[in-house]
Amino acid sequence: MQDFLETAIKAAYESGKILMDNFGKVSKEDIRKKATTDFISFVDESSEKKIIETIFSSFPGHTIFAEEGGVVDKQSDYVWIIDPLDGTTNYLHSIPVFAISIALKHNDETLLGVVYDPVHNDLFYAEKDTGTFLNRKPVRVSQTKDLKESFIATGFPFKSKHKVKGYLDVFHNIFSSCIGIRRMGAAAIDLAYVACGRFEGFWEIGLAPWDVAAGRILISEAGGNVTDFWDNSDFKDSSYILATNSYIHREMGEKIREGFPFYKLLSEEL
Repeated sequence: MQDFLETAIKAAYESGKILMDNFGKVSKEDIRKKATTDFISFVDESSEKKIIETIFSSFPGHTIFAEEGGVVDKQSDYVWIIDPLDGTTNYLHSIPVFAISIALKHNDETLLGVVYDPVHNDLFYAEKDTGTFLNRKPVRVSQTKDLKESFIATGFPFKSKHKVKGYLDVFHNIFSSCIGIRRMGAAAIDLAYVACGRFEGFWEIGLAPWDVAAGRILISEAGGNVTDFWDNSDFKDSSYILATNSYIHREMGEKIREGFPFYKLLSEEL
């Protein structure tokens, strides 16, 4: 396990250098659209390439599942899930809120997660059954027990704008019941901040596996809880994520489900 973790940390640091070397230097000509509101540049691709190279230098037989197309299926029980630049839109606009996210699964069980914020040189990591760490020091989720005293994070459903009404209903419910809400623009940062107690909770619509795989183990190993909106903890690919310090999970879930009752969601998806 230590070899796995050190490889993930090395990959994060190496790709972090690429991100910082190019921060503020990407021109409009370097940016391409993956979708109407989803962008990519050579920086995402260079970061992903470096991470994959670093992993393969130690574990050439492992499978890779990465956001920018770096999928290498070697039929291995070990699968690395990679987001080489979470917060691309922030990055492309020179907003210093972005991160690298790396997780390793074995037979669908997450063994470790690493989230690296190169701007602040903050390294978050967790291994199964060993706790969560920030810059080599152990961290825990916030001990705040009431939503009315909680600081919450969210993300806008920019890929699912037809769900904005339900989202805004939820936003109103939670905003009216907490001390404040922030939208960082990088889910890996949000999840890491829940894990270390900077936020009490986080919810978002439309996230992909590489957005949450590392952050999820950070939170669980730090004593928190991550489910979908309907309190399922064994979800795999649900893009409806609720992450908290555990204490406010029930109350946040109830307020979210007022805007997203499961039966209504099913009819909308159909």
